[in-house]
Amino acid sequence: MCIVACAIILLPTAARAQDIAITGATVYTSPDDSPLREGTVIVRGGKIFAVGAAIPVPKDVPQVACDGCAVFAGFWNNHVHFTGPQWTAAAQQSGTKLAAALQEMLTHSGFTTVVDCASDPENTIALRRRVEDGEVLGPRIYTAGAGLYPPHAVPYYLSDLPSEVRDHLPQPETTQQAIEVVHHNQALGTDIVKLFTGSYLTPEKIVPMPLDVAKAAVQAGHRAHQLVFAHPSNLAGVRIAIESGVDVLAHVPDAVTGIDDTVLRDMLAHHMAMVPTLKLFSHDNNISRLRQIVAQYHTMGGRLMFGTDTGFLRDHSIDEEYRQLGLAGLSFREVLAMLTTVPAGEFRVAAHAGSIRVGNDGDLTVLVTDPSAGKMEDFAHVLYTIRAGRVIFAGDRR
Repeated sequence: MCIVACAIILLPTAARAQDIAITGATVYTSPDDSPLREGTVIVRGGKIFAVGAAIPVPKDVPQVACDGCAVFAGFWNNHVHFTGPQWTAAAQQSGTKLAAALQEMLTHSGFTTVVDCASDPENTIALRRRVEDGEVLGPRIYTAGAGLYPPHAVPYYLSDLPSEVRDHLPQPETTQQAIEVVHHNQALGTDIVKLFTGSYLTPEKIVPMPLDVAKAAVQAGHRAHQLVFAHPSNLAGVRIAIESGVDVLAHVPDAVTGIDDTVLRDMLAHHMAMVPTLKLFSHDNNISRLRQIVAQYHTMGGRLMFGTDTGFLRDHSIDEEYRQLGLAGLSFREVLAMLTTVPAGEFRVAAHAGSIRVGNDGDLTVLVTDPSAGKMEDFAHVLYTIRAGRVIFAGDRR
């Protein structure tokens, strides 16, 4: 039985990195390796110190006996948004309150790293700083800051934003304006660029981003070694993403007309990754076709990364995302790669993240049971989320 509540109380609240040992667990060091049975993972100073079966644990390292649990490298959610009122004035808010909001939205699902695909950078960057300073228990945060929209085409589903906010969302009409927006975001400390290459002006009308504007934004991002994500929506949005050099589709295109093998091959030829976000479309009439597109792209060799669009979706449960990926025909190990090694590779941090290796980051996700032996939704039953050796979420076995 896993007992960690007392250990959490004893952990220093301002530490950035800590020591911990998980013992007696099934340990998946990577999606491609055979699991270690009755394995132990030791983290010291926030880094993986040792991993193996029947290895001794130093006396000064707190132990968590975890019989029957499954341990993985920390999970990534590659599409989130810090857009709710809970993030307003993040620089001044109570750290306890922010940690609770992060737990409700993210860390209860095992995420040790998240990618924010558009939010108010003032709030998100302040939140990120407080997490990294150890003031707030939370995941590593990559952020796009403000997203870029086509001219006069902010999506209709953002109509609830105050007009003074909505009217100031970046909608560059020229290449120079696009470059200036990207540079402004970069100066604030953003990590990626987010483009709406196809924006839903109404539920029936999708407005494309001008290709020259998209190209200018992508080039400005790439010059700073940033990945560029795109919300495509339809065939035109996908084509603009391909031709402008976008790195990641933040969604499977939900308007499926024309999304055929030729388009998928073109995406593959341009080394584009995809974040399916199938839960977002789970009630659409074309969800089966969306699953087919995701599965076909993966079969062709396309890289998939896990993401849920949580933050835009106010329901923070992720069971449905896992269920949809299972219905798409993805295996346990393929989903595990989406959560770990693929995003680590995409963000160029695979040398120290995404797998359980000596010297790697001490980011771990501990599940109640091994998903390989049950349902895909078992990925969502998180017991502990551990960032740099520090428990940032503790659940139970129920």
